[in-house]
Amino acid sequence: MRWSDLTWSELPSVLAQVGQSALLPVGATEQHGPHLGCGVDTVIAEKLCLAVSERTGVPMLPVMPYGCSLGHSHRWPGTIALTPPALIEITRQIGDWAYASGVRRLFIVNAHVTNAAPLRCALEMLRASHDDLMVAVINTASLSARVRQFHSADGDDWHANDAETSLMLAIAPEGVRIDRLAEADDLDRTGGCVFAHPVNRTSLNGVTGRPSIATREKGEQWYGWLVDDLAALVSKGSCETPPLDFSYFSQA
Repeated sequence: MRWSDLTWSELPSVLAQVGQSALLPVGATEQHGPHLGCGVDTVIAEKLCLAVSERTGVPMLPVMPYGCSLGHSHRWPGTIALTPPALIEITRQIGDWAYASGVRRLFIVNAHVTNAAPLRCALEMLRASHDDLMVAVINTASLSARVRQFHSADGDDWHANDAETSLMLAIAPEGVRIDRLAEADDLDRTGGCVFAHPVNRTSLNGVTGRPSIATREKGEQWYGWLVDDLAALVSKGSCETPPLDFSYFSQA
């Protein structure tokens, strides 16, 4: 169900079977502490969306591997960041072209926390341009109560923590440096802060949380929850219609 594997003659019938729906996974390329590769968010977004695509039949557009990672600063090598306007514009253009190919329900599945605001702006622009296009931005770390709980169990401002490390141990262990886990823990210093400080001023090593307690078994269970809960949202959304049927462009 990868969009890139389908031919132009196959796409119309594939889309017709799933309410003209498509998935757009969005990740990031950024430092993830001394123990995780820089592609964590992209790996999670792509593998999760591929699993949901296979379960629901909704085709998956190619993953976006860059995101709004400006908060990670230049302190550690590895981060390749887009500005918010760039992410908005890239997403808008992808949405425009997906619409031209027949997509009418677009699920933007975001695995990097600070992509959320630019992606919401892209949503606003797309639905204001296309009267019959429905767009959802789904942030993987908060898509259900149980998913929110395990992501933030070791820090409200978590990053490269138990959750992400356990997930990577389950789905992409080649991206985990087991021998660095014991030294990777760092605490959440953002409690009580008024301002949103960049990571260079909140973390000693780019981590917030306790990757040292991560296990493959936890990751397998948590990844199963992510797949189940996202598949349920996508299945529901693939047949959703607007509560009222009035044109965006007309007062009639």
